[in-house]
Amino acid sequence: ILPFVLVNQILLLLLVLTVCAILYNKVHQVSSALKNETVDLESPEEMEEEIPVVICAAAGRMGGAIAAISSIYSNTEANVLFYIIGLKTTIPHIRKWIENSKLKEIKFKVVEFNPMVLKGKIRQDASRPELLQPLNFVRFYLPLLVQKHEKVIYLDDDIIVQGDIQELYDTKLASGHAAAFSDDCDLPSTHEMVRSVGMQNTYMGFLDYRKQAIRDLGISPSTCSFNPGVIVANMTEWKHQRITKQLEKWMQRNVEENLYSSTLGGGVATSPMLIVFHGKYSSINPMWHIRHLGWSPDTRYSEHFLQEAKLLHWNGRYKPWDYPSVHTDLWENWFIPDPSGKFKLTRPDS
Repeated sequence: ILPFVLVNQILLLLLVLTVCAILYNKVHQVSSALKNETVDLESPEEMEEEIPVVICAAAGRMGGAIAAISSIYSNTEANVLFYIIGLKTTIPHIRKWIENSKLKEIKFKVVEFNPMVLKGKIRQDASRPELLQPLNFVRFYLPLLVQKHEKVIYLDDDIIVQGDIQELYDTKLASGHAAAFSDDCDLPSTHEMVRSVGMQNTYMGFLDYRKQAIRDLGISPSTCSFNPGVIVANMTEWKHQRITKQLEKWMQRNVEENLYSSTLGGGVATSPMLIVFHGKYSSINPMWHIRHLGWSPDTRYSEHFLQEAKLLHWNGRYKPWDYPSVHTDLWENWFIPDPSGKFKLTRPDS
């Protein structure tokens, strides 16, 4: 009996040791897997956030979009995804331009904008018909065009970026704010420029205060305006507040009641945004939106000031791909000629 009991005990001991060994291996494998997973999670490539940048590619202005993209891509190490918005007729041209130039390395998506969404919402303005181009209103429809991102940057096509776009993307938006803009009164260096070319930088320049609907808003005409050519937007808040629907409502009211001031060129797309976002937006660092470079063919900023700027904007009639215009050398640094030869710079000797 004794040897039999001893054998059973030995077998039981071996069984326990085997189970322990199996459990040890299992735990070791799990901890290894967790360790590997942690390493993967911490690798910079996996953790790096994608920065979505929306730019329009309009016919006749495509070189602007190309220079803007080129300047952003060249000045950052960030993981930028460009959303290039075009009409059906312009999309093949911009795609070919990118794929046959040094920009072929960028990450981009081309998205078609359907102008039918604007039907009945735009009042014709003979003074500056170019402002009625459908792509001017792309910024109203950001959540419909860019769907998987929480935070989005929108840029006009007449800009170049001299800083790291990551800095702009890191702009803090206050709780409850769907967007951040640059105030038109924010930078003393630009005030002289504003005065010299007779620009408006208050709501008075955009809204017609003779109309009851505008007076009923209760916004002082001397309130400082903002410029929606550079936007950092929170898509969750935008959708939650139904910003697109609100903008469309004011577009339709303008068609019926002619509410916007015709004294300022940018009124068509800017005015509804001034109404909808009044008192409900965060601020962009002023150096990230130095504007008015396209307001006069003669008035210039100091070269030193422009070297310090992170983003330059040729808003106004005098675009850097046309003539006359100012500070074109800064813009041309980033321009990439059109391989198809369709888009040409207008220069005094051309």
